[in-house]
Amino acid sequence: MAAPQSQERPAGWNGNGAVFGVCVLLVVAVLLVFGQTVRHGFINCDDGPYVYDNTQVVKGLTLTGMVWAFTTSSSAYWHPLTWLSHMLDCQLWGLNAGGHHLTNVLLHAANAVLLFLVLRQMMGLRPDKSIGASSAAAGALWPSAFVAAVFAIHPLNVESVAWVAERKNVLSTFFWLLTMSAYLWYVRRPGWRRYVPVVVCYVLGLMSKPMLVTLPFVLLLLDYWPLYRFSLPSPKVASQPSTSNHQFSFANSLRLVVEKLPLLLLAGVSSVVTYLGQKNLGAVTTLERSPLSLRLAKVPINYATYLRDIFWPEGLAIHPYPSTVLVSLAVLCALLLAGMTFLVLWGIRSKPYLAVGWFWFLGTLVPVIGLVQVGDTPVADRFTYLPQIGIYLLLAWAMKDLSVPWRCRRQVLGTGAAIVVAALMLCAWKQTSYWRNDESLWGHTLACTSGNYLAHNYLGYWLAARGRTAEALDHYQKALEISPDYPDARNNLGTLFFNQGRTDEAINQFKKALEMEPYSLNAHYNLGNALLEAGRIDEAVIQFRKALEIAPDDADTYYNLGVALVRMGRPDEARGCFQKVIEFKPDSVGAYNNLGLVLFTQGKFAEAIKAYRRTLELKPNYADAHFMLGCALRSQREFEAAKEQFQEVLKMEPGHEMAQNGLAWLLATCPEASLRDGARAVELAREAEQVSGGKQAEILDTLAAAYAEAGRYPEAVETARRALSLVATQNNQPLAEAIQSRLKLYEAGSPYHEKP
Repeated sequence: MAAPQSQERPAGWNGNGAVFGVCVLLVVAVLLVFGQTVRHGFINCDDGPYVYDNTQVVKGLTLTGMVWAFTTSSSAYWHPLTWLSHMLDCQLWGLNAGGHHLTNVLLHAANAVLLFLVLRQMMGLRPDKSIGASSAAAGALWPSAFVAAVFAIHPLNVESVAWVAERKNVLSTFFWLLTMSAYLWYVRRPGWRRYVPVVVCYVLGLMSKPMLVTLPFVLLLLDYWPLYRFSLPSPKVASQPSTSNHQFSFANSLRLVVEKLPLLLLAGVSSVVTYLGQKNLGAVTTLERSPLSLRLAKVPINYATYLRDIFWPEGLAIHPYPSTVLVSLAVLCALLLAGMTFLVLWGIRSKPYLAVGWFWFLGTLVPVIGLVQVGDTPVADRFTYLPQIGIYLLLAWAMKDLSVPWRCRRQVLGTGAAIVVAALMLCAWKQTSYWRNDESLWGHTLACTSGNYLAHNYLGYWLAARGRTAEALDHYQKALEISPDYPDARNNLGTLFFNQGRTDEAINQFKKALEMEPYSLNAHYNLGNALLEAGRIDEAVIQFRKALEIAPDDADTYYNLGVALVRMGRPDEARGCFQKVIEFKPDSVGAYNNLGLVLFTQGKFAEAIKAYRRTLELKPNYADAHFMLGCALRSQREFEAAKEQFQEVLKMEPGHEMAQNGLAWLLATCPEASLRDGARAVELAREAEQVSGGKQAEILDTLAAAYAEAGRYPEAVETARRALSLVATQNNQPLAEAIQSRLKLYEAGSPYHEKP
């Protein structure tokens, strides 16, 4: 029998050409809204630890970095694939923020296309018929396209796409949708071989962000509708079935739950690993700071807030935790949620998509709804990236059903959808523009929120980095007026004081920050620096070691710990610290230079020479490194090479006192006669004496040796005696004995030459 005319026309509209066209339009819409981010910079909230301040990430894809990605719980998550994606960006783009933004945009575009294809594929899986060009699949194209379009350009997704640090959101959703696609492939003909891709995609998603723990629950929802697997032993395909035609089967329900056990087990492991990692890093907010009663009251408010933002995305911004909650508001929101839940359950038999969309929204928000609090934001746009899909699905299929009797149905729905999409695109484009830099982001946040200590803190940080310390101080103080126990503001205020030379005040602020957040890497590190500056070296070492307990791969902490250990006279431990820095930062000029200094003081001149040569490879115009290399070469009796290094220093800095003295000593005392030049030695030593004001015994000792080499013995004797009188006040017995022995040579009319 020929198909009715009403069945033929939609098939033409829903062919492969239309599918391809929708995919292209989705990509274009994403690029129009979010393409501007390729001109944006990094944000000072989280982009640092995720990218530009992360020593492992900035090196790109390395074997060491890959191992680190799979073994670290840095940033309070175990998400190795997210780390690897950031490393790949650094490999491709370096620290050009535009390239990192482009990756986010492309992933979001891929997610929009995948969502459309998965929804259309899913609606074609019906009982009693094989999948293909059924009316169910054909009729699902435009609702699926609408859901994907709203998801693609909704302003709520700006935070996930325009923020580089939220790579984990767009990347994990990519694998969420791949898991759904693999699951639909499995549902067509269940078997373990087809189940393996489901597990693999799911594992990849969990390795991108643990929020995917709710995916097994969503798959069970989809089993109810549109797959109708609860009522039949195996899925087949049909044209327009409804749940009223199928009887609920407890046996099938149990089978479907058992089918999800591998995924549920993976979700449980991921949840435990995430919680323990966050707790060990001190990222989980304690009940003392945020009581359980406050959290429970906030849950319905948070849900209601997300619903409001979905339908009226105005004034979107990053919000901090509130200190109080209106009980009446919490009750009102709870009643609203309960009422909506009752309505969708009441209509579940005839309109199952209402329950599926609603419980998709409620269920996927559970990990971030506020019962377990991590970080400083209770409500965040990024948390809705996946959950909002449930609401769009609910609305699209509700409108599809409600509009069946309408005249001009296609025109009305098409016009309405176009208006909605256009309005959302405009709002999203404007919202994205606020993320171009820290000033515009935090300025906008303060303009559309009140009591936002987070925004005051981050804007203050941005101002301080640009030397606008008075403005920065004002914002830090405002943040602490709003939230006196906010550790980040205390830490940043301490840093500002430290940079102003107000060391004692800085120490006080860092200690207060640690009282509030004992596991703060930055506070321990900064307190260590302040104590080191104050000369309290033992205490500084303790703070640096505590910082390394929190972040064992933090190169900056190892560097400053090494400096502190050098001052304590513990060169072996200091050497280990500088070697660790080099391991994490192979291009660290300071680490190589300080390693050379430690090796030199230990008498390991050959190793010191290697360290200084590497320093100069990295920074050829580093005068002090040239000088120390010259000293090391002289100790190894490579006199010609040492002379060249001292001369190189004096080309760069003609008044370099140490280089003048070193070269003068070499020209006066070198055992190789061909290199000695008494007159030039006297000239250099006298310049060094003038620079030092004649108050350094070592320079006077060199000048005396230069006079002797030039045959000016009376001046050599007089200068050596002046050097001895200075040494007597310094209690430097070895130097005194050396000068005394040389003085005897000068008195006898002989110069001093080092032994061959």
